[in-house]
Amino acid sequence: MLTRKQYELLSFINTRLDESGVSPSFDEMKDALNLKSKSGIHRLITGLEERGFIRRLPHRARALEVVKLPDNMGGGAKGNVVRPDFKPAPSAVAGDTMSLPVLGKIAAGTPIEALNEPSGNVDIPASMIGGGEHYALTVEGDSMIEAGIFDGDTVLIQRCDTAENGAIVVAMVDDAEVTLKSIRRKGNSIALEAANPAYETRIFGPDRVKVQGRLVGLMRNY
Repeated sequence: MLTRKQYELLSFINTRLDESGVSPSFDEMKDALNLKSKSGIHRLITGLEERGFIRRLPHRARALEVVKLPDNMGGGAKGNVVRPDFKPAPSAVAGDTMSLPVLGKIAAGTPIEALNEPSGNVDIPASMIGGGEHYALTVEGDSMIEAGIFDGDTVLIQRCDTAENGAIVVAMVDDAEVTLKSIRRKGNSIALEAANPAYETRIFGPDRVKVQGRLVGLMRNY
């Protein structure tokens, strides 16, 4: 699965290569995607490269090659389903248990690349969650340990785009990376707070953070 920004960047690079035969500069990519810094472009390029959509050509400046395109971009990607919008698969209920899709890893520490395609399912008691759409994520990192969330835990997330102050949420930053943090709003600022004094609170403008879901449960293997 590609994030919306990865999808937009791949489309932009492919169009420029078709038109001129030269890949766009990082500044041009940043402006085209309305990002505030080139570091976001570096993360998106790395993500596309890791997923096999592009390749960097050695010993050549600004040299990118599009290896494949997703089906909905007209490129016939083989075995790759790209979902520009973040929409977890619906939950399946069987008796008193519920099967939720596990959508990769979520960073409880330094933010990582945006969520990957489903990597499997986890069965939970149906009583653990209420109504609405839910999915599961595997925690990576230790920034939420004082909230009882540890590396390797499976968190259960209710899909939503808003949350009350103090709620633990899946937050998308700059449409490029996701993290699990407590959210607090004050004026025009959004704070993403860790539950570990070793990590600093990160402050963002309101247009840089999007809530992707709210923590409603947790599972742990001993």
